[in-house]
Amino acid sequence: MARDNPTWGQARVADELSLKLGIQVSPRTVRAYWPREIPPTRPRLASQSWQSFIRNHAQAIVACDFMVASSARFRVLYILLLMEISSRRILHCSVTEHPTASWTVQQFREAIPSDHSHCFLIHDRDATFSTELDMAVEHCGITPIRTPVRAPQANAFCERVIGTVRRECLDYVIPLNERHLCAILREWVSYYNKGRPHSSLGPGIPDRRTASPRRIHRHRFEPEERVVSTAILGGLHHEYGLRQAAA
Repeated sequence: MARDNPTWGQARVADELSLKLGIQVSPRTVRAYWPREIPPTRPRLASQSWQSFIRNHAQAIVACDFMVASSARFRVLYILLLMEISSRRILHCSVTEHPTASWTVQQFREAIPSDHSHCFLIHDRDATFSTELDMAVEHCGITPIRTPVRAPQANAFCERVIGTVRRECLDYVIPLNERHLCAILREWVSYYNKGRPHSSLGPGIPDRRTASPRRIHRHRFEPEERVVSTAILGGLHHEYGLRQAAA
């Protein structure tokens, strides 16, 4: 309890044990088992940590960032990713060779619906994320939050998605041009949102699906069930499911 709750003192832990768990102890007894690395008197926190802010507001936070890819003709293509932190769902993915501020603003207008429930947008201090973009985002009812200078860990969720795109997609394909890269990412993003299990979700899938079928036997299929495989990106990945065999 002391490690999980940075604002709790010994009396607060004693009250929690008494009221919730039925363990009657005094604060002096709690003090005897208090972790040595944690001071017995907690200083008053001026504000919550960045990690706590992200965890507490994950349902309302959207993060975005740019990544680059090279075409077969060695042209640099820029990819804008916009994701929802709580569900890990990629809301928008677009490609351009010239990422201007006006182009970025238009992508946000297309990605964020009018009936959204988001409150915050996290992005870095790249020049493409201009003041015009922040104003457009604020008009949508979202507060933009710029990450500190040279602190990519402040946008860790989006950085992780960028790494996943590279490891599971772009490291194995060579896009011919901007249109080809858009087609590749469109197929991969659909698989990422609707078919790829995410361990951080339980495991789960960003786009919620129906619950797993209830099985009588945990380790074998019924005689009428067949496992079907769907190739993704020409066989780079596969998605599996069950289908009833024809009678």
